[in-house]
Amino acid sequence: MTNGFSILWTDHALSELKDTIAFLETNWTEKELRNLAKEIEKTIDLLSRNPLLFQSSDLNLAVRRVVVAKKNTLYYRINGNTVEVLSFFSNRQNPQKRRV
Repeated sequence: MTNGFSILWTDHALSELKDTIAFLETNWTEKELRNLAKEIEKTIDLLSRNPLLFQSSDLNLAVRRVVVAKKNTLYYRINGNTVEVLSFFSNRQNPQKRRV
């Protein structure tokens, strides 16, 4: 990426993404999984271009959030020229389980 912010996924966010995909593989079609992947890629592209585009989280003003494909929320923070993805939360869960 020549312009914009670098994207860094934390271990926690990657673990949540992996768990979400494992769940969805048993409940969704291949087409739905591809659509989710496209939405994630589109969201990451937007974040790399303008991380201030999305609103601050209700949990922490330094953390921002973006809803990805209605059923998942990506939480991130800006650290210099890097966007740190903190969580890929499945909105099907109890909101009290969010760790940001």
